[in-house]
Amino acid sequence: MKKIILILLANLAYGQISIGKTTVSGSGILDFATGTTKGIILPNVTKSSTMTNVTPGTIVFDLDTSKVLYNDGFWKELTDKPGIAPTLLAGTDYNNAKVVFGDQTTTADGALVLEAPDKALILPQITNPVANVKSPVAGMMCYDPSAKLMCIYNGKEWFFWK
Repeated sequence: MKKIILILLANLAYGQISIGKTTVSGSGILDFATGTTKGIILPNVTKSSTMTNVTPGTIVFDLDTSKVLYNDGFWKELTDKPGIAPTLLAGTDYNNAKVVFGDQTTTADGALVLEAPDKALILPQITNPVANVKSPVAGMMCYDPSAKLMCIYNGKEWFFWK
């Protein structure tokens, strides 16, 4: 247990985090072990159209439209067909949590903020997520290294980008 904590603390000092492995690949700020069958689950929001002061690069799963949306100043659909929204835990307040990686402070408003001028998010790598992810959740995203595709699940079907 002490070894794992020391590795995590060492990574925090450099602003890079690896999950399921001991080193971060290249210029990643948050990196996941290859061969996993678990992806990142996007934040579930209601009424994304009324969200103000949205930081460009924000990606969410909108519960009102059941679509994955990306914001670059305006909301754009990453999944053009509605999916099936997951059931949220009643009475749970997700609005006040905030974790920042890569910097001491941020002006970005988000639950998980990756703030670095020279590092990026490395998505979990899952070969053929359609076959290998047994119970995907709406808003799950990953990267298929064999097909070289970004993959997003909308609760009903997978969407892919080269």
